[in-house]
Amino acid sequence: MTILSLKLPTLLTLKARLEQAAAFLYRHRDRVRGFLLGTRSHYGLIFTVVVYALLVAIGFVYLYPLLFMLVTSLKSPTDLLNPMVQWVPTELYFGNYVRAFRVLDYPRTLLNSVIVSTVPSVIQVIACSIVAYGLARYSFPGKRLLFVLILATFIIPPQNTVIPQMLTYRHLGLLGRIWSLVLPALGGQGFRSAIFILIFYQTFLALPKVLEEAARLDGASDLRVFLQIAVPAALPAYIVSIIFSIVWYWNETYLTVIFLEGGIQTLPMQLSKFVQAYQNLYPPGTVNIFDRLNEAIKLAGTFLNILPLLVMYFVLQRWFVESVERTGIAGE
Repeated sequence: MTILSLKLPTLLTLKARLEQAAAFLYRHRDRVRGFLLGTRSHYGLIFTVVVYALLVAIGFVYLYPLLFMLVTSLKSPTDLLNPMVQWVPTELYFGNYVRAFRVLDYPRTLLNSVIVSTVPSVIQVIACSIVAYGLARYSFPGKRLLFVLILATFIIPPQNTVIPQMLTYRHLGLLGRIWSLVLPALGGQGFRSAIFILIFYQTFLALPKVLEEAARLDGASDLRVFLQIAVPAALPAYIVSIIFSIVWYWNETYLTVIFLEGGIQTLPMQLSKFVQAYQNLYPPGTVNIFDRLNEAIKLAGTFLNILPLLVMYFVLQRWFVESVERTGIAGE
């Protein structure tokens, strides 16, 4: 009886508090529902938690290979052989980067990569914007046929046209020279130029014709209208196109190996034959067998290859995101 008499007030107090909580929720049910499920003006707690959980999961999927590559490339041979060392090395070992830097001949190949990716990209974007402006603003016979042919250059795989291109460039004496990449870009036929033409085409179509008509009434020529009205309005499209073009020219190895014929060595090309170059630079008598099979050195070379692109994305991140949103190619 004593135990029951002691527990009875506690149960009554708990019941009273539950009733008070239920009454509070009932009085403020709309506010609680809005806090959990959201209202017309803001998202609810449940939706926010789900969205952030999905973003963290997707971000982890994309960042996991990069983090694994970075951490492994900083491991010493002792850490690589120690199964207890996974994500946190016992020391920051930069010997892998020193050897990869030497094997890749990094300063020279980096300069070649910058030239091979930047010069054709800038020329290609300018040419594609001019072509797209002509398609968007002028009517002429064969316009639809020309548009279909432009789309065909994107649909047809480049492997089907590489042999005629190679024979043509060889006849013109362009193989092994950067002109084999510059001249197609100058004609609006660089790597995936059709995508950039479509981006500029949609951008110029959305540009109000009233602005151009007003400029022509003031005596502006077609060239001046394009340079002073169309180009500033299409600045987001220029930023997106240049970034994508540089990345695609940088990562392209199949066509660059064929057209440049080894005359110009870029980082991706040098990385593709990294193992053979490493074994030639470090013969069996200079390093032990573990160093010759060290995956950390290969990952260090891979990270040095993508490092310039990461720096470019980091510097241009704000302009890149804003440009993607304004051009409407978020799924690209």
